[in-house]
Order: sequence, then C-alpha cells, then structure tokens
Amino acid sequence: MPQILLSTVGGSHQPIVSAINELRPDFVVFICTGKDPATGRTGSDSQIEGRGNCIKAHPHDDKPTLPSIPNQTGLLPEQYQVVLTLSDDLDRIYLDCHRTIEEISQRFPDARIVADFTGGTKSMSAGLIMAALEHPDVDLQLVTGSRADLVKVQDGSQFAALANSEQIRFQRLIAPYKQAWSRFAYSEAEAGLKQLKPPSNSELRGQYTRFRELSRAFAEWDNFNHHLAFNILQTYANKELSPYLTIARTLNDSNSARCDAARLFDLYCNAERRAEQGRYDDAVARVYRLIEWTAQWLLKIHCGLDTSDVKETEIPEGIKLTQNQQNQWQAGLFNAWQLVRLKTQGAAAQFIQREENRLLDHLKIRNHSILAHGFEPVKQSDWQTLQIWMKQRFMPMLLAEGKRVGLKEIPMQLPSKY
Repeated sequence: MPQILLSTVGGSHQPIVSAINELRPDFVVFICTGKDPATGRTGSDSQIEGRGNCIKAHPHDDKPTLPSIPNQTGLLPEQYQVVLTLSDDLDRIYLDCHRTIEEISQRFPDARIVADFTGGTKSMSAGLIMAALEHPDVDLQLVTGSRADLVKVQDGSQFAALANSEQIRFQRLIAPYKQAWSRFAYSEAEAGLKQLKPPSNSELRGQYTRFRELSRAFAEWDNFNHHLAFNILQTYANKELSPYLTIARTLNDSNSARCDAARLFDLYCNAERRAEQGRYDDAVARVYRLIEWTAQWLLKIHCGLDTSDVKETEIPEGIKLTQNQQNQWQAGLFNAWQLVRLKTQGAAAQFIQREENRLLDHLKIRNHSILAHGFEPVKQSDWQTLQIWMKQRFMPMLLAEGKRVGLKEIPMQLPSKY
C-alpha cells in the first residue's frame, strides 16, 4: 500500500526529517508558508525548495549549513509537492489542508495517508488536525521525544507516533445523528450510523452499537412497530430507559383493552412528533385517526359494539348508518361518536355532549387537507388550534376512560436527546 505524508513545515527541520525517515513515504506534501508580505522574510517553503545549504542546523547558527529537507531525506522532485498557506489564518489553513487531502485521496485512492502536525505555527497544526479529522481514513501523527524543557524535544530522541484521535473523530461523526434525535428523526440517525465504520476501540464500539440500536428501537416505535421496539429496548435497559420500557411493555400488553388505550395515547404522541417536524398535514391525519379509533375503542369496551358491523337492532332511532357491499351497517367517525353519546355513560359521553360542534369544526381542518378531500396544506396555526383543544378537552377525557382499564397517566413523549 502506498504511503502519503502530509506535513506542516515551520522553523525546525528535524521533526519533518524524522517523520520522513521513519515512514519512508512514497509521496510527501509539505504544507508551508511563503514569503511574508509585510516583512519580506522567506517562509518555510525555503526549507523545501531552497538551493544549496538553505537550513540552519541550529537556530542560532550564523548561516545555513544543511541542504533542503528533500535532499536530506533522499526525496526525488516527483516524490513531493509544496502547498502554500498562511501562517496564522486558521480558516485559510483549514481550507488549504482540506482541499489538499481531497486531491491526494483522489490521486492515490488506495494509499494510506498520514498527516503530521508537528511542524509549523500553532495555527498550521490546528488547521491540519481539523482537516484530517474530517477524513476518517487519514491517520494523525506527531513527532515527539525526550524533553528537558517545554521549548522542544531533545535532538536525537525524536520519533513519530500516531495521535490517538478516535474518540474525537467518533464524537464528531455521531454529532449529526444526536441532532437528528432532537427532531425525532430516529430513522435518519439509524441510517446515518449504519454508514459509519464502527470504532476499533472496544469501549467506543460499545457506545456506537448502543446508539445505533436505540436509534433503531425508537425508529421502529415511531413506525408503530411496538413489538420490535420493546425487544430492542429490553436488551439495552437501564435507569434512563426504564420509563420507555414501561410504556413499550403496555403497548404490547396481552390485555387488549389496556393495550389499545396505550396505543391511542401513543398515536397522539406520534402526531405531536410530526408537528414538531413541521409536518402538520401528517399530524392532523393522525389526530383524525385517533378521534375515530377512540370512539371505536369506547364502543367495543363499553358495549361490545363493532363499528364496522353494527347490528340493525343496535342502531338507535335517529342515527342513520350506511351499508357496505356485504350489507353490513357501518358507523363512520361522527356517527360512532353519536353512538358513544347514546350508548355509554361517563367521561366520553359527557365529552361529546359538550364538544360536538367544536369537534365538527376541527374535523374541517382535516377534510380540507390534501390527505383527505381537499387541496389545502394544513398551516401551523391550524395545528396549534387543534392541539390546544386536544390537550384541554380530548386527552383528559381519554385519560379518564383509560383509567378504567388500568392506565394511570398520559405517557411521556419519546426522547429528543440522546
């Protein structure tokens, strides 16, 4: 495998010479400064392109006594190139290094690239590090050795060592997927994490696996696959996940009445997540289904009545239902709520008596939506009006009915922070 070295060059030649002699790269890119525009003093590129003796063996020597770095290390002209940058402009240095890494990666697609940040100004080192961290396959390296002070390592003790940057790279790589959680975009986080190469460090690999699998769990939950979500969460259960595990367990409860009640609450949480993403049509469509399903659930647990097949003898006077092709009487959303009003007692019956007109008004928002019968996009203000009504009127009623089957409180929203 070819080896490519990128090295920042400053006032000291020894670390660059040490890096080249140890790695013996096939090609070297020297990140240098040119002539200073203010003082006219030569830049570090003179150590690469200077003729004859152009380098001082020691900083306090009167004159140069050593040839250029390529001559000292036996590099041929076709084995290196010079990239000029500024000494203290961090933005410019980063961009120059980033562009150089991209070009070298394309020129040598199968090569190992090592970025040595020992030489150069502090800004040059920082710029190369930042650029290299953007490329997971670039190894970071520095030349170090024995120190008698904080100025420099002792001559003759230098050696090149890989910089341990896997933790830094890992945190940078997963940062966008943590941000995705803040938008409840668990599927996006899972898909992105799957594209990453797992860390070689066992502890980091464990963190990676946990993050990816929890993203998968909540993605499945968000897609209403409660059984698979529960199975994944069980594997990674801890104190922080305990409340979600409790909710997931109820969503998979063998008691159908309690399970259905939990799924009604879950559907509302799902609608709120769509609204947080700005998907108001989706949010309203889910609320419409919640209102319809709630009536169906209430009639089932209170009366044993199935709205898809209502017996003619069970249809109260004044209620007009429609028949399907199998001659079954069926109750749509509004008629189902009329049946709740006439056939049940308690919070739901009281709710529809008070809120019938407001319910009809809110249903118009959905009916005008492109996901129903119209072509109007649902506006944020439409959703906010509906949301206030749901929180103040509908959900308290649903909680009162839910308590009858063992649900004590409205469940918490899925996590927005990893």
